[in-house]
Amino acid sequence: MSIQARVLNWRIPFTFSASEADWEALYAEELPRIYNFFRYRVGDTTVAEDLTSITFEKAWRGRQQYRRDLAAFSTWLFTIARNVALDHFRHHRADLSLDDISHPLDGNTPEDLAIRRSEVERLSALMGGLPGRERELLALRYGSELATSTIAQITGLSESNVRTILHRTIHKLRARW
Repeated sequence: MSIQARVLNWRIPFTFSASEADWEALYAEELPRIYNFFRYRVGDTTVAEDLTSITFEKAWRGRQQYRRDLAAFSTWLFTIARNVALDHFRHHRADLSLDDISHPLDGNTPEDLAIRRSEVERLSALMGGLPGRERELLALRYGSELATSTIAQITGLSESNVRTILHRTIHKLRARW
């Protein structure tokens, strides 16, 4: 079953006028990126699905507040997602393992799978030692595949600062690897 079908089975309850955004198309386009952001951040697919649905519900309820002249839809939506993640972590203080987010590897030998699992565990331990801001920027950049300009808008940091933090964080991870 696709992520779109699993997360919400959410549909727009009525048709929009031509002047309003095509929310169903925006939903379909942004769903995988929002889900990957949460999956990368929390590590648990069920929790990621729940947080994704909360994000889209909040976006739907606050759709009148979205202003195209201030930011792109994806920036507005990721700002909501980021706040949902912050709320989640305030209520659930435990850091979760990246073990749960490793992708299944089809057609690999048991040895390959064991090596992959070991590498995921090692990366999980290394990322667990990073400050929250660095983990969040990695999730936005690599989990959601967002551009640094979009990440800058979402986080309120400058593009240069985002690139610098990501560069240093990756360098730090590589050095510890």
